[in-house]
Amino acid sequence: MPTTHRSYTSYVAVGDSFTEGMCDDLLDDGQYRGWADRVATELAAETPGFRYANLAVRGKLIGQIHDEQLAPAAAMGAELVTLAGGLNDVLRPGCDLDRVERLLGHCATELRATGATVVLFTSTDPTRRLAGSARLLPAILRMKAFVQEIGQQDGIAVVDLFSAPCFDDRRLWDEDRLHLSPEGHRRVAAGVLEALGRPAAFDWRAPLPAAAPAGRTEKLRSDARWLRTHLGPWIGRRLTGRSSGDGRPPKRAELLPYA
Repeated sequence: MPTTHRSYTSYVAVGDSFTEGMCDDLLDDGQYRGWADRVATELAAETPGFRYANLAVRGKLIGQIHDEQLAPAAAMGAELVTLAGGLNDVLRPGCDLDRVERLLGHCATELRATGATVVLFTSTDPTRRLAGSARLLPAILRMKAFVQEIGQQDGIAVVDLFSAPCFDDRRLWDEDRLHLSPEGHRRVAAGVLEALGRPAAFDWRAPLPAAAPAGRTEKLRSDARWLRTHLGPWIGRRLTGRSSGDGRPPKRAELLPYA
């Protein structure tokens, strides 16, 4: 259920590439900005001495998030935690949804037990923009219902991305079609702030203004580039058991003052 408006002095973000901020604008240090950084910026403007950590690492499965990020996040004792995970599992054939729900639920319970406000997310609906993604819909719908059930608990809020029509638009997604574009990150950040009781600066769910449809040749070139540059390497990593996050440290491993 939505939380009432309160100020936060500290925030920890937990998750995978979605929370790391993949494909948003690049910062001076070469890292992506991401919606979590955008949320931290807004909250820091409200509270002097605000602290922020982002433990997210691209490519992580829910088991890795549970084993590698849960304990450090809980130990930080932040007043606010965002938790996103499980979609990387769902994308893989043979996903054990019972296990995904069990681990995600345990993460939410343990983080809430620290006294933190916990924010969860439903996945967007890929079937409205990605051909061949219909096989994922039953699992995504099940996860959506699971997250919304957890969200009924006191102190837990849910940002419902599934029901937001704007995410049907490819302009909210990077060329790889899996990660958000800067505009997508801006809208997720607005959704989080709204879930925390902030008045909405704009209607983040609203569709973008209509754009001229791409021609057939342009679509074919885009699809070929995507297959070559993104889908092929992704399949290669799956076949060899590698991940894009292998060896990467957390984005912001310590709960430090954030300007």
